[in-house]
Amino acid sequence: MTKKNVIRALVVAVIVLVLDQISKHWALSELIDGQTISLLGDFLSLHLVHNPGAAFSFLDNATWVFTLIATLFVVFFPFFLRRVTSGMVVMWGAMIWGGAFGNLIDRLLRAPGFPQGHVVDFIQYSDWFIGNIADIALVVGFIGLGAHELFGSSTPEPDTVLDHDHSQE
Repeated sequence: MTKKNVIRALVVAVIVLVLDQISKHWALSELIDGQTISLLGDFLSLHLVHNPGAAFSFLDNATWVFTLIATLFVVFFPFFLRRVTSGMVVMWGAMIWGGAFGNLIDRLLRAPGFPQGHVVDFIQYSDWFIGNIADIALVVGFIGLGAHELFGSSTPEPDTVLDHDHSQE
């Protein structure tokens, strides 16, 4: 991976993390548990919840599992990034990295306590689910990676072309 891709990945991940943490702080200070504020009718609203599980409150009694998985991902993803040659894969991966880190902070630092903290969710999508900025980054990142895998070009991106070794000429 090029130095430019490392910087891009860090910038994207930090932007996701900062937006996630700022928006959660705002939600905790401005929204009341149980209150719903309609933004786009019944389709999109603000509704503060503290989620012990994953998406759709899946496995809400096993918060430590998500903490462990997120910790492993956040710690080891930079080592994986070193092997990536595609700038787009770096960007999608950085979104996932930032989103995982944002929710991991909640699991480590929020009530009921380390390592079973509940994630602050406040963006309600109809009756489907309630999420946050980190969740949006995770979904967009995974969709981007999937699309890149399915429809991506097999030709190298400009950042990935290796310099020709002229020493043997």
